[in-house]
Amino acid sequence: MENPKSSSSLKAVVAILAILLVGSLVYIFKITSDAEVVKTELDTTLTEKESVMKDLQELKMTYDAAISENTSMSDELILERDKVVALMTDLSKSKGDVASLSKYKTQFNALQGKMKVLMADNESLKKANTTLTSQRDSTAVVLGESKKYNEALAGQNEELTKVVEKAAKLTVLNTRGSAFKLKSSGKEISTDKASRADVLRISYTIAENQVAQSGTKAYYVQVIDSKNNVIGDKKTENFGDNSLTYSFISNINYENKTVDVTESVRGKDFPKGTYY
Repeated sequence: MENPKSSSSLKAVVAILAILLVGSLVYIFKITSDAEVVKTELDTTLTEKESVMKDLQELKMTYDAAISENTSMSDELILERDKVVALMTDLSKSKGDVASLSKYKTQFNALQGKMKVLMADNESLKKANTTLTSQRDSTAVVLGESKKYNEALAGQNEELTKVVEKAAKLTVLNTRGSAFKLKSSGKEISTDKASRADVLRISYTIAENQVAQSGTKAYYVQVIDSKNNVIGDKKTENFGDNSLTYSFISNINYENKTVDVTESVRGKDFPKGTYY
């Protein structure tokens, strides 16, 4: 016959084990749920980090494309592009927590806003450069025709020269340019180094013409540097339907005799190359 006391003890043990089992199951369920929450939060954070990184990569590509156009804004664009690259480096090293991602998103929005402003300025600059290039091309055609004319004129005999000199239109000859470094004493020293140049001197000759009308003559002189930019005053004058951006004006008192004209354009950091 079974001992009542032993039976009661066994039931108590079974009850305790049942309680422990239920407790274990509840604990395991809670741990599993917490792990799923952590995993979900982690997955979401990683996705957001990848999204921010993708946005930064696209921002960098936009700057790379604009920099490749080599406008006068290239240095400023490179500076901003480097900020984007630095932020990408920091982001890749970050743990990707919510706080740091919020900081990176804020910095990205600031960089994106700056990019939009710079891209608008760069587009305006490209349009202006297109206009200047068109003007440069027109000027180059005129200069080319003038050069051919002067070469032909130099090869003619004395009688042909006399006929040309009697034409009512004044003729500009011997156009030439030279560069000088300005000393503190005021003395100017000739140089062919762009980095040393302080003054560009432009000289030309107005030929004698006995039949031309005497008086003050205004000559609009345009000097174009090696980057196709007009230097000097850079003012614009309209001539009917046409306009010209000029470097300076020479007002000459013409008395029907040959006049040698010399003008100067001062500046700094002249770019290397051929000037027109």
